[in-house]
Amino acid sequence: MQRSRVVLFTVTALASAVALSGCDQTQQASAPAQQPSPVGVITLKSQPLTLTKELPGRVTASQVAEIRPQVNGIVQTRLFTEGAEVKKGQALYQIDPSTFEAQVATSKAAITKAQASIANAKAKSERYSELLEIKAVSQQDYDEADANYKGAQADLLTAQAQLKTAQINLNYSKVLSPISGQIGKSNVTAGALVSANQATTLATVTQLDPIYVDLTQSSSELTRLKKAIANGELDKDLAIHSEVELKMEDGSVYQHKGTLQFSEVTVDPSTGSVTLRAEFPNPEKLLLPGMYVRAVIVEGVKNNAILAPQRGVSRNTKGEPTAMVVSKENTVEARVLKTDRTVGSNWLVTSGLNDGDQLIVEGLQKIAPGAPVNAVPAETAAKTQ
Repeated sequence: MQRSRVVLFTVTALASAVALSGCDQTQQASAPAQQPSPVGVITLKSQPLTLTKELPGRVTASQVAEIRPQVNGIVQTRLFTEGAEVKKGQALYQIDPSTFEAQVATSKAAITKAQASIANAKAKSERYSELLEIKAVSQQDYDEADANYKGAQADLLTAQAQLKTAQINLNYSKVLSPISGQIGKSNVTAGALVSANQATTLATVTQLDPIYVDLTQSSSELTRLKKAIANGELDKDLAIHSEVELKMEDGSVYQHKGTLQFSEVTVDPSTGSVTLRAEFPNPEKLLLPGMYVRAVIVEGVKNNAILAPQRGVSRNTKGEPTAMVVSKENTVEARVLKTDRTVGSNWLVTSGLNDGDQLIVEGLQKIAPGAPVNAVPAETAAKTQ
């Protein structure tokens, strides 16, 4: 009796197991396939892109003239207004000219005397030459007369040179501005004794229009840029490469565009940077020497640039930039990217994305690599959310 109960229980259990197995297979067979997730995409298009770089810089004057006297004397008067604009050749100071006027008069008298001596020595030399032919004078007498004539000519040349020197000193008694620009404060007043080439300046004239901006760029960036141009990755359009835009200390953009003048050929060993100089018009005198500014220079033109919106790019556990794109099978494909820089709200992608790729920017939190998706334009996806 007990044995028959055991057999009956075993048969019942087997039947139940078979029934449950058949039920599971039926449920699996009837489970629906995974539905594509809606995602918003942006179709990438390659385009020419002008690459710019923002560099720090300092404003420097295009010309600076330190005014010093070139003769000794007493300053009689100052002939300019401090802080005013002066022109090249304008008189700035008058040094007492009386001593130099006397030197000019003395030199003129020496010239007159030398000219008289020449006339007398010449007549004597000619007369002795005739007498020498008839043996009326000795050869020695003629030679002495001829030497006196030539000496008188040399004395005239000396007197003329002394007159020129005296005239130069007289001209230097009026101190002129060597350049046009804005003059600062005067360091001397009337009655001051000054000397030629003294260490202390009388005043300083600074030319502010045009004005220079000295920029600094790291040598590594400059090397990378030259390699990119040499490899054909960038086109160097000289027409736009020389243009420079300036940003003031308060962040505003300077209204005048500048031009890049030159780049230093040596690297500063203390900073590892190279100096570039740009020239800007400065008619309003807004730029003053010593001001800190930032300049935007054109590095080159990348013809087939791929720009990816930053919201479509993330980082993996290795810190590498990654993006999700829609494959030909309408599934999610993960890409590892290489980026160069940000351009506005986009990344400039150098590898990992191609022209025509559909970059997923909406619905990223609902997908994974390999999952099927239903791609719609990002603008449409944003409106339906």
